[in-house]
Amino acid sequence: MDNILFHGACTALITPFDQSGVDFQAFDRLLDRQLQAGIQAVVVCGTTGEASAMSDVEKLALMSHAVRYVRGRCRVLGGTGSNSTAHAAELSAAAAQTGVDALLVVTPYYNKCTQQGLVAHYEQIKKAAGIPVIAYNVPSRTGVDIAPQTCKALCEVGIAGIKEANPDASRVSQICGLCPEGFTVWCGNDDRIVPFMAAGAQGVISVLSNPCPALLRQITDACLLGDYALAAKRQAEAMPLISALFAEVNPIPVKAVMELLGQQAGQCRLPLTGASPQTVARLKDALHGLNLC
Repeated sequence: MDNILFHGACTALITPFDQSGVDFQAFDRLLDRQLQAGIQAVVVCGTTGEASAMSDVEKLALMSHAVRYVRGRCRVLGGTGSNSTAHAAELSAAAAQTGVDALLVVTPYYNKCTQQGLVAHYEQIKKAAGIPVIAYNVPSRTGVDIAPQTCKALCEVGIAGIKEANPDASRVSQICGLCPEGFTVWCGNDDRIVPFMAAGAQGVISVLSNPCPALLRQITDACLLGDYALAAKRQAEAMPLISALFAEVNPIPVKAVMELLGQQAGQCRLPLTGASPQTVARLKDALHGLNLC
């Protein structure tokens, strides 16, 4: 048995809000859909969960709730990233006490630190948390890119792996070649699942699996079994929906698509707004193509 946190499908869950805050009952129904589909892990309070618009109190409450509700039926990852190392370390230490299995920590944004600064940032967070930490590399949002060579240094300070959202699939091969076997790569882009997993990624942390957890499982399961032809076929079927899910900034479209599926998602918190009529039309067409509406 290896020590990888999870293989295959992980859902970056949306957070349903109502006028009083987090709608925990709606959140439980979203979790039920994921558990019924056999999703291996969920991320709570990530980018898709609008963590940047949540208070630390809300984040910790939602992580605690998710751990209690899931009861070990899948891994629970908590998002604790910040561009302040001290804040990220403090929040990560508190999140570890909620019982989450690991932390997903985005690179510090806006500050534009050096590669050396990235290693020092993650090292302090890992020391404070005491549980597995996954680095999240998404340069399109943060303005910072974790170089493949830096992943080796991150492994040396105890970081468990990386959610790689740089769209270049060759990065996966580079990281896997530079790092020991215990450092895991997960795909961070739904439109790159098959090439990333063919290059060595062990799964995906996905937006698509909010509306389509079973389809996401089919893609990742096929990859893990080496059936890349089937995985590519399923990925191709999903591409119209994947494209529509990123027609506007995430999570605007995914919240809209969940509402179309009859799932209570709530509005995005400002500064994010609702999906445009054009995006909703694209989402409807994509769902129709998958026989989901």
